Amino acid sequence: MESHDIGFYWDDFEVGGTFVHSLSKTIFESDNNLFCLLTMNYHPVHTNVDYAAKNQHGKVLVVGTLVFSLVVGMTVPDISGKAIANLCYEDIQHLGPVFIGDTIYSKTIILEKYPSHSKKDRGIVYVKTIGYNQNGEEIISFKRKVLVKRREYEPSI
Repeated sequence: MESHDIGFYWDDFEVGGTFVHSLSKTIFESDNNLFCLLTMNYHPVHTNVDYAAKNQHGKVLVVGTLVFSLVVGMTVPDISGKAIANLCYEDIQHLGPVFIGDTIYSKTIILEKYPSHSKKDRGIVYVKTIGYNQNGEEIISFKRKVLVKRREYEPSI
């Protein structure tokens, strides 16, 4: 068997190209509860069924930062597998609610790419990622800049 090489080099990204990411995740109650504990987000709309039932959506909402983290993670094999660093996240928009039992999918559009001005062995890829649920409804979007290795400078293994 051959090992899988994660990610793409800066040279491989094409402006206007779209990745439909193969990873997906159904959100379980335990995911939401653990994330609330880890991040100290104890708002009852995320943890209290009775409280949530008396509010806008009538049921527990999944924490938005959990959704963001999952969607970022789904993109790693395609977008940041060869990243040196994520330089920034911007324009994060929560477009719709996420509930326990929803399944999250994502896609990423390559908006721009340019070589690093300070180091020739890397370049910056600017992308927009959209997360959507099992019904195809967009639930989150964000843009980010990723510093990625350039193929010609990668040492041979």
